[in-house]
Amino acid sequence: MSSEDITVVHLMRHGEVHNPDGVLYGRRPGYHLSDLGRKMADRVAEHLTGRDITHVVASPLERAQETATPIAGAHGLELATDERLIEAGNVFEGKTFGVGDGALKKPGNWKYLTNPFRPSWGEPYLEQVVRMMAALGAARDAARGHEAVAVSHQLPIWIVRSFAERRRLWHDPRKRQCTLASLTSFTFHGDKIVSVGYSEPARDLVPSHLLAGAKPVKGKAKAFGA
Repeated sequence: MSSEDITVVHLMRHGEVHNPDGVLYGRRPGYHLSDLGRKMADRVAEHLTGRDITHVVASPLERAQETATPIAGAHGLELATDERLIEAGNVFEGKTFGVGDGALKKPGNWKYLTNPFRPSWGEPYLEQVVRMMAALGAARDAARGHEAVAVSHQLPIWIVRSFAERRRLWHDPRKRQCTLASLTSFTFHGDKIVSVGYSEPARDLVPSHLLAGAKPVKGKAKAFGA
């Protein structure tokens, strides 16, 4: 296996977002990284210094673009944009979605919770797989024999990882292994995914209630799928 046959695409989740109202912001514009989120982005850029990064691409949403910018800059690259890396659509966008309060307490919203397998409240999991696999393929092709970074969002990253690792797509959102500013790294031999890795270069900067598997804390929304 020659090095020219090996390509790595790091799917990165964006850093922390300034969201004082605790809403599920989804695809809504106007949500930018917090000061802490910018530190997370800088930390990952530093972590990737010296890596053979030849392509950096991001979701069109501001938080993803801002996360990718220092990585692209550190490698002297122009930041590309891929619409397929965008956050999953969700009918609860703009609403609070915390523990014991918010949208889930309103009976009018219960109709959206009838099918967790599709899911009934947002973009179907299979549609996320299709677009994310296409985005992965495009990033792989742009960085053949090298490495790429593609900044996206928690749910699409977790869904495409689950697909690649042959797990069911429906899941408990609290158990996603996709912390803020984490890297889910897909190694390709030619066009085939041969391994998936996971790392958290900015873990020490992530608030404890936002880490994977953390118990929900009333008043501190995790903004699932962000």
